Amino acid sequence: MDFRTEPAGFLARILALVSLFMGLGDATRLLGLGAGATSPIVAMGLIGFLLLAGLSLMRLFAAVGLWIHAPWGAVVLAGSLVVEVVLYLAGSAWVSLSLWGFIFKLAVMLATSALLVFARRAAHRQIVD
Repeated sequence: MDFRTEPAGFLARILALVSLFMGLGDATRLLGLGAGATSPIVAMGLIGFLLLAGLSLMRLFAAVGLWIHAPWGAVVLAGSLVVEVVLYLAGSAWVSLSLWGFIFKLAVMLATSALLVFARRAAHRQIVD
């Protein structure tokens, strides 16, 4: 898969920025910004804190991967979003999303899937030609 073609490269860079901001947003929650005097570990629980830390790291690594046009970046971003959406839909107390947050993450997940499909088709076309 090659993300260096014009539409795929542009979408990969946009998704890299979105992934970067999502990862940094998760990191601010880990640091307890906006939570007042309550410790983030107490507020989210230990497992919720560790889950958010893992998702934050995955999104930051995915941002780097997408920015350098590596296919693993899109896979890592899609994986982190699938984990979060599945846990949210399962009713897990570890993941709290607003309706708009859920819609946004679902849209990013669909855009990431579209990027992977588009790059796969472009690679297949390149092999056939």
